[in-house]
Order: sequence, then C-alpha cells, then structure tokens
Amino acid sequence: MSKIVIGIDPGSRFTGYGIVKMTGSDVTYIGSGCIKTGNGDLASKLKVIFDAVLTLVEQYKPDCMAIEETFLSKNVQSTVKLSEARAAAIVAGANQGLLVYEYTPMQIKQSVVGYGWAKKEQVQYMIKHILHLSANPQADAADALACALCHCFTSKVTQTIGNGVATQGAVHGRWQRDKK
Repeated sequence: MSKIVIGIDPGSRFTGYGIVKMTGSDVTYIGSGCIKTGNGDLASKLKVIFDAVLTLVEQYKPDCMAIEETFLSKNVQSTVKLSEARAAAIVAGANQGLLVYEYTPMQIKQSVVGYGWAKKEQVQYMIKHILHLSANPQADAADALACALCHCFTSKVTQTIGNGVATQGAVHGRWQRDKK
C-alpha cells in the first residue's frame, strides 16, 4: 500500500513544499518547490499560501500533510508571521480533508540527518542523498521534503512498534486512536 505525503515548511515570504510517495519502506520523490508570497500585505500573502497549497493538494492528491511546528524566536513578530503562514497552509490541507501531522524542527532534522541541530546545508545534502536527486533542492523545499520524510519514517516506526496505545508528541504530532 502506498501513501503520498505533502510536507510544508511555512514562512511568510517563502513557504517550501515537498511531496513524496511511500510504498512499504521505499520513499520516492514526486516534487518540491517554493511558494513565493511577494511584497503585498499580510492578508494577500496568506491568501497566496492558502491558494497554492490548495492547488498542490488538488494536483497531487496526498493522503496527509506533515508540517513544521512553530518555534519560538526572540523576535515575536517573526514568530507570529510564521504561525499565520502555517495556519493558512494547515487550513488549506484540512479544507481538503487531509489529516495534518506536526513535527518540531528538531524531530525533522533528527529523522533525516540523525542530529537535531543540523544546519540547512546538512539537511539539503541528506535530502539529495535519500531521494537520489541530481542536485541539492532549494533550502525551503529541502526542509519541506525533510518534514514529509520525517512523517514517513515516524509512521513506519509507529506501525512497526504497534498501534495499541494512544500517543502524542515525541512519536507523532497528532493523537492516534487506540486500535484494539
């Protein structure tokens, strides 16, 4: 059974996206890129993100969405803008019936690089290697692909360990129901 996952790396100026297909233990690259919001007002930027994610979901028909959680920054305005961009992407996915899974930046880097404090260049290198790409993807697209891969790897581990207990947080960013 295969599953298509769209990963989102939210940002108010650039929102990365990455789409992968997981079949058993194999993960295949489908596509990636960057949504550029331009220099408009906040409402216009959020509409660009919402519309673009909606179009991607309609085009690729993913089974779920994985998105990076907001990290707290010293700059409160940056954190708020990031949260708003993230919300626009989540609502677009949820509007199409997708389950949305959330992962911290540390979880994402740990799952792809093996080190939670990895630099962007390390993430790009590992994405290129894992997905057998000819070149490093753009940084925001690489982060989105890493988020999608994190979900693939995490859901695979969850299936292997078993599905009998409800978990949240460290293993999955979404509550799972007891499947007894």
